[in-house]
Amino acid sequence: MGISRDSMHKRRATGGKKKAWRKNRKYELGRQPANTKLSSNKTTRILDVVYDAANNELVRTQTLIKSAIVQVDAAPFKQWYLQHYGVDIGRKKKTAAKKEASEEGEGTAEETKKSNHVLWKLEKRQKDQQFGAGRLLACISSRPGQCGRADGYILEGKEQEFYMRKIQRKKGKGAGTA
Repeated sequence: MGISRDSMHKRRATGGKKKAWRKNRKYELGRQPANTKLSSNKTTRILDVVYDAANNELVRTQTLIKSAIVQVDAAPFKQWYLQHYGVDIGRKKKTAAKKEASEEGEGTAEETKKSNHVLWKLEKRQKDQQFGAGRLLACISSRPGQCGRADGYILEGKEQEFYMRKIQRKKGKGAGTA
């Protein structure tokens, strides 16, 4: 008896067994699981539930459900980044020396067009700002009430921008009603 992807082995909706009316087919054949890991897992603390598309009540009561946006502690990710890339992310760089050099140099260039590389750098620094605060936004991808653990992923890029806008909008509404 091999691994099968058919539905003949399942029971009927009423609970009765189905009759085997034909043999297994080649296209129903399954494979052994590869058990691949896409990334390394980091265990961290969940600090706060900040957004939930399903219900605002779940944010107020700090209830963890699938697809809830939470704030997590950034320390384990900072350590991993330092270990792998040799860069201490989230620290403020010394800007005093840079300011003095720029004052002595050209003071005429006020606003110029930004190249794609500069825009990319600014976008990367946005993520650094998240690390600087010591908190990262993450989305829960598992069902914590069912499996007893909260697995998720760190938000970045367009998805992070989307949820940041949603959170800011909710904060604005809350301040207006109070």
